Amino acid sequence: MLEEKLVKQLLLKKNIMNFNKNKRRLKIRKSIRSKIFGTNERPRISIFKSNKAIYSQIIDDNLGLTLVSCSSNDIGKFGKNNIDTSKEVGIKLAKKAIKKGISKVLFDRGGYLYHGKIKSFADGAREGGLIF
Repeated sequence: MLEEKLVKQLLLKKNIMNFNKNKRRLKIRKSIRSKIFGTNERPRISIFKSNKAIYSQIIDDNLGLTLVSCSSNDIGKFGKNNIDTSKEVGIKLAKKAIKKGISKVLFDRGGYLYHGKIKSFADGAREGGLIF
């Protein structure tokens, strides 16, 4: 009986330790996506950052289409994933969106904290003319 309790406690502790940073982000992302839905009038900006690049796209969830996309690869800065690059990607995405007639959007931070590269991207998009 005592051994079974110890085994359950160890298994529980092991499961808690396996709950890593990426799983936590995906859980937060799922929660955010349940509340945010892009439409024709206000599409959604989705953002993803890897160790080497930052990717963003404007999505119409009604149709399930990507309307505009931009990444650090497009501006020639692959491998330089920093705050300045994020801001440039935001500005470039905003310019592409304005050309397509999109000015009002919803911002989906993708489970990341609104800090650093994500905040810089959002500031760049606002600076480029997007409203969110």
